[in-house]
Amino acid sequence: METRSDKPTDECVERFIRYMRAERNASPLTMDSYRRSLSQFREWMGERFSSWQTCTPQSFRSWLYLAMEQQLQSSTIRLRFAALRSFYNYLVRYGETSVNPLDEVALPRARHPLPVHLNLKQMEELLGMPFLAPLDKKSPPWLPYRDAAILELFYSCGMRLSELVSLNANALPDGEDCLRVVGKGRKVRIIPVGDYAREALRKYREMAGISGVMPLFISRLGKRLTGRSIQLMLDKYLRLSNIPFHISPHKLRHTFATHMLDAGADLRAVQELLGHASLSTTQIYTHVTKTRMKEVYTEAHPRARANAQRRPRRADTP
Repeated sequence: METRSDKPTDECVERFIRYMRAERNASPLTMDSYRRSLSQFREWMGERFSSWQTCTPQSFRSWLYLAMEQQLQSSTIRLRFAALRSFYNYLVRYGETSVNPLDEVALPRARHPLPVHLNLKQMEELLGMPFLAPLDKKSPPWLPYRDAAILELFYSCGMRLSELVSLNANALPDGEDCLRVVGKGRKVRIIPVGDYAREALRKYREMAGISGVMPLFISRLGKRLTGRSIQLMLDKYLRLSNIPFHISPHKLRHTFATHMLDAGADLRAVQELLGHASLSTTQIYTHVTKTRMKEVYTEAHPRARANAQRRPRRADTP
């Protein structure tokens, strides 16, 4: 995704973006985010900006304080400064400056809220919604089967929305039980697909005539389905369900990971399935399962609560 602007091109930044594309295999979204963060800092500096080499740690601290005064989320602030830090690491590496001024800037601690997820009953209700919702007269008969396949695939594989919409019809050949997915940084991983999802895909492809290298999930007009369309589809089924909170495709990914760990899956296996570069990213789900474990313990153990009715010990039994 390219950012259009009437402002003069910053050649230093553009070299960095080309480096990110060629050497780091960065996605278009990452490059656009980095370019935007660098541009925002330069705009804030205004006439005080003469070159990237003359910016000081105090300049970046002042920009950080402004972001905190504006009560921006810590994740947003950290993303901005990740771009700046990477940019200056590039300048140092290629001899365009001697030091990284961001090394002297301490950022606010990242917050990791527990991911929202559906319980098993709610997930099963959502999976059944495409065949319970009324079908518009203008809708093709294969539409519920497409939506069911999308939901089954999200829950079966835990893939990202961007990964799902980019799939082509030949991503899962007949008779195969693993899906080839291109994830962040264009890294390829292989994900097993469960029986329910494979059968849902088979029915949908058969009814919609999906084959070859055409997009796997299409709109009524036969074009590749967008992420926005999938969110609207999900919103429609949520309104018809008993699920009491909003769900995004990413929360279905959370649900996949949490249910896998609840059932005893190995953390590193879940890391591979999700395509996380670092195990620490996956470990947030262990906090969810620990929360569930404490709930089960509190409800089940006779001495978990001080005011619970005391069960007689064996010695107390006449």
